[in-house]
Amino acid sequence: MDQQTKQGYRRRNVYIDKDFQTRFIVKFCALVAAGTGLAILVLYMMAQQATTVSFIDARVKVMTTADFILPLMIQTLFIVMGFVSAGAIAVTLIVSHKIAGPLFRFKQTFKELAGGNFSNHVRLRKDDQLVEVAGDFNHMITVVRAQLIDAKKALAALKADMEAIGEFNVEDAKRKKFLDLQHKVQEMEKALEFFKT
Repeated sequence: MDQQTKQGYRRRNVYIDKDFQTRFIVKFCALVAAGTGLAILVLYMMAQQATTVSFIDARVKVMTTADFILPLMIQTLFIVMGFVSAGAIAVTLIVSHKIAGPLFRFKQTFKELAGGNFSNHVRLRKDDQLVEVAGDFNHMITVVRAQLIDAKKALAALKADMEAIGEFNVEDAKRKKFLDLQHKVQEMEKALEFFKT
């Protein structure tokens, strides 16, 4: 058993599906920015009704609380947005990776299935998203593989029976039907050869 199998799948590249993950991060950061902006707007609107007395350059100045706190809110916005955006990028990159990675594995398995390879399964890490879907999908692959194996066995048995009878042991009246049947068996054999089980 190799080292990777012992430790499970470790992805070396966290940025798997760049378009999807970038859109996911941008939308999440935009949502955080919109929420922060809305909070500041509500606070500013509510502070319009209050008055604040402050000392600016050794002078007493009376102004609305909204005007007094607006510069502080804007500075706070930029500082908080910097930290929150960095955290949001890290979190969304990890979360989107747990979605994009499994989708990438599904795409690979779909390509293999399209090529007739039913010998593989979707392999995900236990903490990835879509693990249950992968389990159901792998069960479907197992059922289809079993059916293909049964079809190949039945075809092989039919072919063996036909060879045992032999073309020349069939009455002349039924020889054409026998040859047609033999041709159909060959076509089925070619069709089933496409599938790897």
